Amino acid sequence: YGKNTIKFLRLHREGKKHFVKEVEVCTHLRLTSAQEYLDGNNSLVIPTDTIKNIVLVLAKKKGIPTLEQFAIDICKHFMTTFCQVVYVKTYVQEVPWQRLHENGVPHIHSFIYVPDGIRFCEAEQCRNGPLVVFAGIKDLKLMKTTQSGFEGFFKNEHTTLPERNDRILCGELFCKWSYGEYKDFDFDCIWYTNKIRECILEAFSGPPDCGEYSPSYQKTVNSIQMLILSKVSQVQVIEVVLNNTFYNVLDMKNLGLTNDKEVLVPVEAPYGSCACTLGRKKFLEA
Repeated sequence: YGKNTIKFLRLHREGKKHFVKEVEVCTHLRLTSAQEYLDGNNSLVIPTDTIKNIVLVLAKKKGIPTLEQFAIDICKHFMTTFCQVVYVKTYVQEVPWQRLHENGVPHIHSFIYVPDGIRFCEAEQCRNGPLVVFAGIKDLKLMKTTQSGFEGFFKNEHTTLPERNDRILCGELFCKWSYGEYKDFDFDCIWYTNKIRECILEAFSGPPDCGEYSPSYQKTVNSIQMLILSKVSQVQVIEVVLNNTFYNVLDMKNLGLTNDKEVLVPVEAPYGSCACTLGRKKFLEA
């Protein structure tokens, strides 16, 4: 049990310059006994309102140095403060505020909401077990208007989809990776310096002057995973889900026009989806 959607903005000031982190936190606990479920005995239950207040107090006292560190701080607090807690899991996602720039100069206290994917993380721990950290990005919408196709697929009497060697590839991407057992990583450095988000964009789009052909959504998912694993040594396992949006060329003959893939309409639900989890062999065998 636990508390979901604890939302707040943490403002940090360094002189005239301000820094913001707006987050949403979900924290769930498992206790030593199920007596509250079986017997209605609430003597071990930490109220969800208390869980919410603890999260807010930790934000005030410790700040949010990184999303991952804040999730770790929450897990450690519950595990060290309450002997009846045997498992804690915390999810933190960030509202994508970016500092405004005017003529290349960063503004000291103004920010803009940029919907280019939502960063999130998870931390979980069992009593007497390792603390495990995950991170990821979701709601990242991507499109390329060529260099994508789908041919040579299995066909039977139910197949109506035509083969295509030039189509729009568009989808909403969810990507979650594991750092494995907690180590003292610089999580922001991994995010910004190793640029995992940029790895995703690079693998999806290919070189900027020519792109790279994608024979399927599945191949694109695998290319994203392989590039991240090759460039970011701290990532052990990575899951990618790509929910597809298809576009059909609008038939405009009745309007007296030839439509050479210039006007397209999105296909209504159901949508396609593909997912894959890929990891380093030594980690999967551990």
